[in-house]
Amino acid sequence: MALTALQVKNAKPGDKLTDGGGLRLDVDRNGNRAWVFRYTSPVTSKERYAGLGSAGDVSLAQARDAAQEARALIRKGLDPIEHRKEQRQAAKVEASRSITFKAYAEQFISGREVGWRNDKHRQQWRNSLRDYAYPVIGHLAVAEVDTAAVLKVLRPIWSALPETARRVRGRIEAILNSAKAEGLRTGENPALWRGHLDQVGLAKRRKSDVKHHPALPYAEMPQFWKSLVTDTSDTARMLRWIVLTACRFNEARDMDGAEVSGDLWTVPAIRMKAERPHVVPLTPLAIAQLPFRPVSDVSLSSCIKRHTATPATTHGMRSTFRDWAGDCTSFPRDVAEAALAHVVGDETEAAYRRSTALAKRRELMAAWANYCTKDSVNVR
Repeated sequence: MALTALQVKNAKPGDKLTDGGGLRLDVDRNGNRAWVFRYTSPVTSKERYAGLGSAGDVSLAQARDAAQEARALIRKGLDPIEHRKEQRQAAKVEASRSITFKAYAEQFISGREVGWRNDKHRQQWRNSLRDYAYPVIGHLAVAEVDTAAVLKVLRPIWSALPETARRVRGRIEAILNSAKAEGLRTGENPALWRGHLDQVGLAKRRKSDVKHHPALPYAEMPQFWKSLVTDTSDTARMLRWIVLTACRFNEARDMDGAEVSGDLWTVPAIRMKAERPHVVPLTPLAIAQLPFRPVSDVSLSSCIKRHTATPATTHGMRSTFRDWAGDCTSFPRDVAEAALAHVVGDETEAAYRRSTALAKRRELMAAWANYCTKDSVNVR
């Protein structure tokens, strides 16, 4: 039997009043009245309940109209709830066409830079996008940035400024991922590297183009450490941290104390060259170097020169570690490569190795600390 407006008005807590055709008025224990459409999904054949609004806002006649529209969708083989979700998503994407890539990128950075400890890191994000991305795609709607647009940003700088180009690509990818998560984009990320941009002619650097950083021969490391350990400056503490963890300069420079938990240091993906989190097992000696005030790479280079006459760089300390691991230990190659956060094999294989090699990497880093400090008295 069809409901009347008076019945709707006088409905009591706990009532479930049927109007017919799947339309029902439900009243909760607090007296709140809501329209519900009960139906069997033509897609899943399961019973579902679609809310049609509060009876205070939607009249009986309006609820009947909404139920009628839902029944029409079902006759077409569409699920009313899913259809409504798709409409809302489409409306959101349409609204995003008024949000430019530049406007969204600035919003993205502002929302995350509070967690970026280093001012230089903030500056690099803004400056790289300002100089290379915004002039090309800044005016485009965030929903309309496609592969062709990303390539238009990257191709002019890919060979001339390879490191800058890599970082710009990663930043564009992060921004577009966020936009998709907020429902402002659909589809695959056009700035994705693996399986996408790596297939469209952006050549990798040839080995002959790679310039190697001068590295301290590992045979000289114990003597170098013996001198370095007498230096109690923040610069020396940071350098000892880099040596003991085999990390990159920027990973140490931008480190936040919250990244260290117990004897593990988790470097977030945003600071990693491979753009995925890296877990570093810490020896007691490495932990003893904390905290330190981050300094520039120039300061670290000066510190190296104070403690050895051999030409060497901060980044070269990673090569020192790798040469020692290969020549002086029996640890498998993939364990040493994992310690350096190098990509070995495909993505699945690399993920497996990261998860299984941690115990072995603990042993490797402990052996490295023992080698560096032999015949030394360490200052903690």
